[in-house]
Amino acid sequence: MQAAAAVPSDWHACFSAVSRRYRYTIHNARQPNLFLAPFCWHRYQLRLDEQLMRTSLGRLLGHHDFSAFQRAGSSRSHARTTVQEVSVERQGDLIVTEIQASGFLYGMVRLLMGQLVAVGEGRLSPVEFERRWRERARGEVKEAAPPQGLCLLRVGYPEPVFPKAAWYDCQPRYLLEIPDPPELLPPLPAP
Repeated sequence: MQAAAAVPSDWHACFSAVSRRYRYTIHNARQPNLFLAPFCWHRYQLRLDEQLMRTSLGRLLGHHDFSAFQRAGSSRSHARTTVQEVSVERQGDLIVTEIQASGFLYGMVRLLMGQLVAVGEGRLSPVEFERRWRERARGEVKEAAPPQGLCLLRVGYPEPVFPKAAWYDCQPRYLLEIPDPPELLPPLPAP
């Protein structure tokens, strides 16, 4: 859905925002799915432990310095931001992660997802994951998730600007299970 709205002259799409919400989708199955490939990171090597990922991500809530998750080349003067909400859900072979924050650093979500996948695969402990970002150990954060799977869901403003249908959840959720076909009606009797 597309929408437009009149705003005051001092309103700015980026600087007036109080929150941004991203969704990152991982296809965690052995077999690739060509229909999902442009929209998901196909991570097939190991079954990811979404509970470990959820616990690790939950530690990010609050106002912190996230220098460990900032790519080089950022013009931002500091790396502090407030993570407001997080979730990690497994939906069949899909792992859907959502993160809402007051703002995001350059490359933050992709670097963060690379680290979370390492946690989910057991290559990085939740304790080590937390140590890396709390100690701003950017040199140890080497894996970034690919751009497939990353989607900006919405941007929040102090006063609603767009109708909820256009603002709230514009990216579709994917269903991997094929529903049972509807029952067919019996053929009509011959005349």
